[in-house]
Formats: sequence, C-alpha cells, structure tokens
Amino acid sequence: MNKHNILKQKRYYLIFISILFIIFLLLPPGELFDNPLSLVIESCEGELLGAHIANDGQWRFPNTSMVPDNFAGALTLYEDKRFYKHPGFDPLALARALYQNIKYENIVSGGSTITMQLIRLSRKGKPRTYFQKIVEILLAFKLELHYTKVEILAFYASNAPFGGNVVGLTAASWRYFAKSIEELTWAESAMLAVLPNSPSLIHPGKNRNELLRKRNWLLQKLLNNKIITKDSYELSLMEALPEKPVSFPNIAPHLLVRILKNENKTTADNTVIKTTIDASLQKKVNSIIMNHYELFRANDINNIAVLVLKIESGEVLSYNGNVIFPENNSQNNGYVDNIVSNRSTGSILKPLLYAAMLSSGEILPNSLIPDIPTNIGGFMPKNYNRSYEGAIPAYKALARSLNIPAVRMLRNYGV
Repeated sequence: MNKHNILKQKRYYLIFISILFIIFLLLPPGELFDNPLSLVIESCEGELLGAHIANDGQWRFPNTSMVPDNFAGALTLYEDKRFYKHPGFDPLALARALYQNIKYENIVSGGSTITMQLIRLSRKGKPRTYFQKIVEILLAFKLELHYTKVEILAFYASNAPFGGNVVGLTAASWRYFAKSIEELTWAESAMLAVLPNSPSLIHPGKNRNELLRKRNWLLQKLLNNKIITKDSYELSLMEALPEKPVSFPNIAPHLLVRILKNENKTTADNTVIKTTIDASLQKKVNSIIMNHYELFRANDINNIAVLVLKIESGEVLSYNGNVIFPENNSQNNGYVDNIVSNRSTGSILKPLLYAAMLSSGEILPNSLIPDIPTNIGGFMPKNYNRSYEGAIPAYKALARSLNIPAVRMLRNYGV
C-alpha cells in the first residue's frame, strides 16, 4: 500500500470518528439520576405538610426546577466562578489543577466545573483518574448542548450531597433551617453552598469551626465581588449556624401515610403531591384536637379524628386521623388512622335514632330506657361491657353507646 492510500485511509478513519463523535454529541443524554425519592405532600397553597424518607434511607426530595438567586450566586462563586461562560469545562481551571497536581505530585485539585461535578455525581463513585476526567469533560460538554445553565444548576442543587443522609438543596433547607429554599438568607445560602464540596467532613453536627470559617470566607468573597452589600455581609456574619438537624414538618401525618399506601410504593414520582388541604386550617384543627385531648384523656378518651370537607366540592380541607401523643402512644394507638378505620354501623345510627325520637316527642333526654336482659324472637342483644343498668336516662344510654336500650328504642320507633 503506497503512501497516498495510507493517507487516504487515515482520512476516512478521521471522518468516520468525527461523524460518530457528532452523533454522540447530538443524541440527547439519558436520565442522569434514577435514585429513589422521598414522598412529599404539600397543601393547596404549596406549603410542606410532610415527607417520607426514600427507600434507600436518604432524604431526597423531587428535583427542583429553580434555584434561588442567593444560593446560585454563592454556589457559583465558591465552586465555579466562570459557570455561565464555559461550555461545561473550564480550560483555565483544568490547567491550574494540572499544574498543582504535577507540582505536589498528588491530586490536590480537580479543576471540575459544576457541570462536571454533576456528571460525576450521576456516574456514582467512578475513580478520580485522568481518564475519568476526560470522560467527564466530554459528557459535561454534551450536557451543556442539551440543557440551559439554569437547568444544569437545578440538577446539581437537587442531587448534591449536603451531609448525613440529606441530598439536594430542598431537603437540606428544611433539614437545617426548617424553611423553604425561597426563604434562605445569604448566610444560610453560603453555608449550604460549601457543604457539597466535602459533605462527609463538614456538616452542622461536627467541625463547626471549620464550617463557620468556610461560610464566612465565602461571605467575604461575595462582598468583595459586590454581590452583597456591606450591611448584608455584617448581618450575615451575626447569624449562628444551626445547632443540629431539625425534623421535617409533620402537619398531616395520617394523610401522608394514607397517600403512601394508596401510591403502593415508598417513593414518589418526579413531582410533589399537592393536596387540597388548607395548611392554616389543618394547623388550627391540630391545635383544637390537642386541647380537647388534654381534657378528655382523664376520662380515658384517647382517640380523636376530624375530617373537614368543603361542602360544595367535597374537597378535603383538613385531615386529622388521630392524636399522636408520643408519651402515651402505646395506650392510645395514635398512629392508627381512625378516619379510615372500620366502624360499627349500629353505633353510627344511635345518634340518628335518638334525634328522631326526640323530634317525634317519643322520648326526652331524661326518659328512662330499660337496660335489662332482652330476647326478641331469639335475638339477644348484649352491651359492650356485658353488664346491665336496669333503667338509664336516654342521653346517658346514647353517651355510653349501650346496645340494649338502642335496640328497645328502635323496636318502639320502627326501622
């Protein structure tokens, strides 16, 4: 084969490889993450009512479609200051990282952009080698061709680790500050921006001095770049770090469990489940229930359930399945949802029978009703406690849900 043919063959190979590379870039990237998600329920106004941990033990909320300006500004300045200008990889950062690694004869810097870090997160634990770095660069470049910077930032914020078993900005915001991401301050945003860099080392439970130092360093950098004002900077320095992770809101626990069972799974889809619950009303009913429980439990009344419906549409405005009282839960079974628990239909009809006989004038509240052994054509009703009162006022028979007086009243009144 002569030299001309060899060059021609190499040219064909180069064209073929180039076509394959272009096809690779043009093909849309597959789904980046298939991790199980927490089930999240919201009120009709969008307020968080409750969440159930994902089945891999992580608090991982469904992807957010937006990232607050505070966090976006803090994160890009800390991790990737040329994020909005590069095509997925930053040649200057890579050159600096290569120089430092050669100088110290060790990998001390990766030079990864936020897009490259997102790719590394999606590839789950690939070794940090130069070959893998090249793969990350190619995949990051491809990702930038198919998604906007805002979408990439949202992907990263939704899937970055934030210490412990907290994944994603939304879960971290609730876990550390008990608020939605839209309410984060500059100090809180700066603290969260430094966590994904080393989540196993820095989180509010330990190394607090190092976490505080990094947060304040980032705040200083935000001031120097004129992203925040001097007043905002000084006020942010005064904000304390969270003492410890806090519990997620649990405003409608029984509804959360019911939805979880109805969904027949332990994770949610890529959407948050929005309910018809009125958050303000739900909280008020919760408070009323607890006040009544304090009064009633002295009389051994340990369960209360309330369902509030909108008459015109049938929408559920408040769902309170029981009283969850941890100190007394073994006695009152507070986690049992009494809204969906089976009921005795006879007991449900007793108040209707009582009201009907009051209305017809056949009884008064203090009318004495026989509570004695009774046999009606072989049917022998029994009271729940298997005892008899002899004669008992009608209102007391109703309050105690006695069966024999109710049967005798029904026989007189008629079906």
